[in-house]
Amino acid sequence: MALTGIEIFKKLPKTNCGECGVPTCLAFAMKLAGGQAELSACPHVSDEAKAELAEASAPPIRTVAVGTAEQAVKVGGETVLFRHEKTFVNKSPLAILVSDAMPDAEVEGRLTRFKELEYDRVGLTLRADMLALKNESGDAAKFTALAKKVAEATDAPLILIGDDVEALKGAVEASGSRKPLLYAATKDNVDKFAKLAKDTGCPLAVRANSVAELAELTPKVDEAGVKDIVLDSGARTFRQALEDQVAIRRGALMSKVKEVGYPTIAFPCEMTEDRMEETLMAAAFIAKYAGIIVLSDIQGQSLFLLLLTRLNIYTDPQRPMATDQGIYEIGNPDENSPVLITTNFSLTYFIVSGEIETSRVPAYLLILDTEGLSVMTAWAAGKFVADLIGPFVKKSGIEDKVSHRKIIIPGYAAAISGELEEELPDWEVQIGPREASSISAFLKTWAA
Repeated sequence: MALTGIEIFKKLPKTNCGECGVPTCLAFAMKLAGGQAELSACPHVSDEAKAELAEASAPPIRTVAVGTAEQAVKVGGETVLFRHEKTFVNKSPLAILVSDAMPDAEVEGRLTRFKELEYDRVGLTLRADMLALKNESGDAAKFTALAKKVAEATDAPLILIGDDVEALKGAVEASGSRKPLLYAATKDNVDKFAKLAKDTGCPLAVRANSVAELAELTPKVDEAGVKDIVLDSGARTFRQALEDQVAIRRGALMSKVKEVGYPTIAFPCEMTEDRMEETLMAAAFIAKYAGIIVLSDIQGQSLFLLLLTRLNIYTDPQRPMATDQGIYEIGNPDENSPVLITTNFSLTYFIVSGEIETSRVPAYLLILDTEGLSVMTAWAAGKFVADLIGPFVKKSGIEDKVSHRKIIIPGYAAAISGELEEELPDWEVQIGPREASSISAFLKTWAA
């Protein structure tokens, strides 16, 4: 039975050093109990306590890292079936398939798209995460050359796909110290693949013909000394693959079946030749419950949709999405451009900034940190009020950017205008529209 946070706390050093990234040992213990932290994060825990707590504090689905250093991706570590229960932890990496049987131009095109297709959203850079290299030619030398070429072109984490152990070994060596995911051990080659994974220190994917067969294979891999395992039930129809994903997650979380307590990998690229259908399948696997998703290729219109889907699903439902506090310049504003201010609720930011762009009036948009709350909610909670806005405006540096002293506040916050003029005696507080849809017309009048 898993230990409670208090039981774990009793075995911790109680130094409250904060080196684990959490202020107190009690808070760290609670995170351990909830599967949101790893015991290795505590530098002072005794070996005896480490042995006692290791199993009890581990999440029911093992966290597996693919790659090294800052470029590594983590999968697994999940503790709930539904994100509203707590939150999903490690977002599903999107991998792009590259085969050693492809023409050089196609390989170059996929690498270029992988490196260049990225999007800024809510202060984050969204992009595909991994490259899956497939030994489709059956030629070990060609596969090694592909791995070397990709390793020199990008620092992305890799998946090496093939049936030939020697070909994978050469590709591992060519990829340097990347620690790629080796794909895949089966009931026919499990001993050879487990040995390669153990010798190279790489995580290993296990492929079976059913969830039940996976549960028979993973103990063999574990006994061989390979702990970092990724599961593939082998299903290549969408319905069966989705059912298997759910069965694995439920088995690990609800039935405590350790043999399937690992992250998974899904291949929508092998389930259809229709790229739009593949995108829809990938979106479903993001929701339920693939650890890694391998796509045949990426295009901007489909990748962006998947990245936004993943962002929404892997955002903590108890914490609103927020934009960073600061000054946002829209449309190359100058010293005569209008200055607006609003909250850092991401939806508010994107709607307001979009309306400013639509107006074609260059402007400065000040974003105040209101802990992700919208204007009305932040005002009611005392987070979008004069005594917070005033100091922020003074310290923001906006006074150095504009020659005028006029600031536009949301119409829904009109009640704070008098108090704000007291906080900013040199500024004229103007009340903007209540609805964002009226911002464009308002700014055109202002600019005139």
